[in-house]
Amino acid sequence: MAIAEGRAEGRSKPVEGRQVPVPPTPEAVTPKGLPYIWAVVRIALGWIFLWAFVDKLIGLGFATPADRGWLDGGSPTTGFLKGTAENALGGVFSGLAGQAWVDWLFMLGLLGIGGALILGAGLRIAAVTGGLLMVLMWAAELPLANNPFMDDHIIYALVLAGLAVANAGDTLGIGRWWASTELVQRFPFLR
Repeated sequence: MAIAEGRAEGRSKPVEGRQVPVPPTPEAVTPKGLPYIWAVVRIALGWIFLWAFVDKLIGLGFATPADRGWLDGGSPTTGFLKGTAENALGGVFSGLAGQAWVDWLFMLGLLGIGGALILGAGLRIAAVTGGLLMVLMWAAELPLANNPFMDDHIIYALVLAGLAVANAGDTLGIGRWWASTELVQRFPFLR
């Protein structure tokens, strides 16, 4: 117990008659507020995905004009993908614009990723699928106008990975409960 206490506080322990410093455990050096920062970032990023879903679904007049929502017959992918025609990979991406299966995958992705982030469950799948979506959107815009390689899509992909690794759904979310369910115990990749 003394060694564990010394380890938690970063003290030293006797080894062969001399005092040797014991590095602190990660729990001892992690700021207490860090899980809450990850939780707020998780919820904020989830809101970005959910907002994009709702705006493209009903056309709120922000990124999607009021009469061009998916429910009005508009395509949630056409605007972005058609705008990539002149880019390096534009031929690949602009050819996907407006296809029903692409619209469905995109919208289900926005909804699923946003919902998982808001709830705090399924963050591993949300990180992988969201990261893939972000990298594809990044690739569609190559070459980038303002930076040789880095943009917000890559930052979002990295943040998604960090959220999953940090188990950010455990704080201000249902992640801890979700991880204890029989389904997730049987299939841990669903965490």
